[in-house]
Amino acid sequence: MEKHIENMNLDKHLDGKISYKKELKKLQYEMLNIQQLLFKHNIGLIIGFEGMDAAGKGGAIKRLIQRLDPRGYVVHPIAAPTQDELKYNHLYRFWKRLPARGQISIFDRTWYGRVLVERIEGFASEEEWGRAYEEINQFEKLLTDDHFILMKFWIQISNEEQLKRFKERQENPYKKWKLTDEDWRNREKWSYYVEAANDMFDKTDKKHAPWILIEGNDKEYARIQVLKETIKHVKKECEQLGLQVTNIDETSIQKV
Repeated sequence: MEKHIENMNLDKHLDGKISYKKELKKLQYEMLNIQQLLFKHNIGLIIGFEGMDAAGKGGAIKRLIQRLDPRGYVVHPIAAPTQDELKYNHLYRFWKRLPARGQISIFDRTWYGRVLVERIEGFASEEEWGRAYEEINQFEKLLTDDHFILMKFWIQISNEEQLKRFKERQENPYKKWKLTDEDWRNREKWSYYVEAANDMFDKTDKKHAPWILIEGNDKEYARIQVLKETIKHVKKECEQLGLQVTNIDETSIQKV
């Protein structure tokens, strides 16, 4: 099945038999083992997050890093390029944020802005965003050929769920700052973002740098899936290098 937004089942929920907190804790300690393995063997990990506004990217990232050693990762919140950054190729500002070997870089929004928001808002010409797919493919292949592990998440919610979350943010003084006039305006361009995202999956989903689509209507389900998919992909890449991730000691975890 094609990786397209229309093919996603947004009704997916966490199995009622699974304890969210228990499963989250177990997976987070698996991530800690992975971080230690990457550090020991000087392997960099790059994880990109994209998705609709209010899809839960920040919440997923928070749970992904919650038990990691803070000295070993950086989260990069990506906004519009500065005037100085606009003087260079669109990938320039991301090169500066790549991790050192043995470190983890997590991008909250990524270099795919060129073929998403810049395409839709007209900040990049059709010629510019049209050639960006191959520029990005070459950028990612260069990194993975150099033994970096790279993966990209798209978290998707329904239009109705987004509206619900917008209203909740609007009424919550501690979350109201997350909501802008631009967020409301982008709702009118929902179909354009779906079209652009599907084009992006078709042209940049590669075995060495996969797109992983996460159903996000259920926040707990999405957070667990992000952890599971990260662990699964990193383990697979490490095994191809002849490395084995240490199994977690569940007895020890219960005592923490």
